Amino acid sequence: MNSDDEIYMEGSASSEDDMDDECLSDDDGIARHDQSASDYLNKKDKDNEVLDHDSLEAEMKKAISEVEAVLQVKTGVCRILLHKYKWNKESLLERFYEHPDTIAFLIDAQVIPRQQEVIPAGDAECDICCSMDELSGLSCNHRACAECWQAYLTNKIVSDAQSEIECMAPNCKLLIEDEKVLSYISDPTMVSKYRKLMVASYVEINCLLRWCPGIDCGKAVKVSHWEPRLVVCSCGTCFCFSCGQNWHEPLNCRHLKKWIKKCQDDSETMNWINANTKDCPKCMIPIEKNGGCNRMLCTNSGCRYEFCWMCLEPWTKHGYQYACNGYDETAVKNPQDAQEISRANLKRYLFYFNRYMGHEQSLQLEGKLNIKVAKKMEQMENMSMSWIEVQFLRKAVDILSECRRTLMYTYAFAFYLKKDNNSIIFESNQANLEMETEQLSGFLERDLEDEDLVTLKQKVQDKYRYVEQRRKVLLDHCAEGAEQDIWQYND
Repeated sequence: MNSDDEIYMEGSASSEDDMDDECLSDDDGIARHDQSASDYLNKKDKDNEVLDHDSLEAEMKKAISEVEAVLQVKTGVCRILLHKYKWNKESLLERFYEHPDTIAFLIDAQVIPRQQEVIPAGDAECDICCSMDELSGLSCNHRACAECWQAYLTNKIVSDAQSEIECMAPNCKLLIEDEKVLSYISDPTMVSKYRKLMVASYVEINCLLRWCPGIDCGKAVKVSHWEPRLVVCSCGTCFCFSCGQNWHEPLNCRHLKKWIKKCQDDSETMNWINANTKDCPKCMIPIEKNGGCNRMLCTNSGCRYEFCWMCLEPWTKHGYQYACNGYDETAVKNPQDAQEISRANLKRYLFYFNRYMGHEQSLQLEGKLNIKVAKKMEQMENMSMSWIEVQFLRKAVDILSECRRTLMYTYAFAFYLKKDNNSIIFESNQANLEMETEQLSGFLERDLEDEDLVTLKQKVQDKYRYVEQRRKVLLDHCAEGAEQDIWQYND
């Protein structure tokens, strides 16, 4: 092919119909990880690779160069072909080797090379502005002047954020190769944006790459094979490689998507329930939650009532051993009454949503513990303990955060579960984890100053090891249930 080729996509390639698509999976489970996210992050032999923009661009160019060396076609043509094959170089080259020459391969793949046509000024008018300037006509015979091409391509890049740009004529599927696009956009800012869009497209369609959802991170994680699994970016963000959301074990991606949509659809409910205050059950004065622990003390000096933030029961009755995580499915008085059923469904949803949001709020508020713990660690170092010896406090906060996040998603998981013997076991494990998490949270928030250093270290380690054990028991049970297909869902 000469330097003026374009790519014409006439439809989905027949050779691509049976192409292995490792991005698609019917797996309703989620991969288990026996290690904590913090341990996962600190592993020397990581299971995934974190790439910044420059590294991504280098990998993309390397793949293009390898294909270009075999196919002997232009860089822009190779990029579009790789995009068509979801950057699966092996599948692309496998199809190529099945054909005697490049042209046969492109025609069979319905990616047909065409010659562009340049029309001198005065010989024809622009299809867009009707000027008689020199026209650059693509092989589809749609012509335009340089000014119209520049305006069209600029709009596609800036407004539509496209890196695979079709001919400007309606219903024409001719893709304009990169070299041609860059010949019309000379502005350095525009060129830079187009190149960034190419890298973004490379990540978004590549089954082995996923953007990190961390705020202002801008890096991507590369894995060796696709599966719903925990990955950790260098910025510390833990997320699900399958869906790109924060790590949501034990909830699978399908139910997470449904849960998020349901929460967004019930916007008024969310506005109401998201309020940071609740009325004290005794004196009815609004109380703001300012810590992660759900053991609340009314700040009204004339009240000082202690209660559970989740269920509002008195703490004297509740304590750390009381389980308020299970919903009473027998609450519907008249199952034949449509209004009663609707009311019960809403009540059931609010039960799980309230606890989901409660743990999310606790997770956010417990971020303050990092400051408190850092000060305590510094104090302990000044009292003869080494840096290594005081890391148990940081580990305790990390495990507390992981348990909060797990508990969050257990309530979304429970919302979709049907009641049976297996769900009862799950609720028991959930209640145990919740109790131990609250105890660890309460100890870290209130009792760090009340113990001598040796006793403090022993107590904290005992508590976080036990709560991590309870978390593992719960997650192992959920994973085994998914593998054995024992979970019965409401949807």
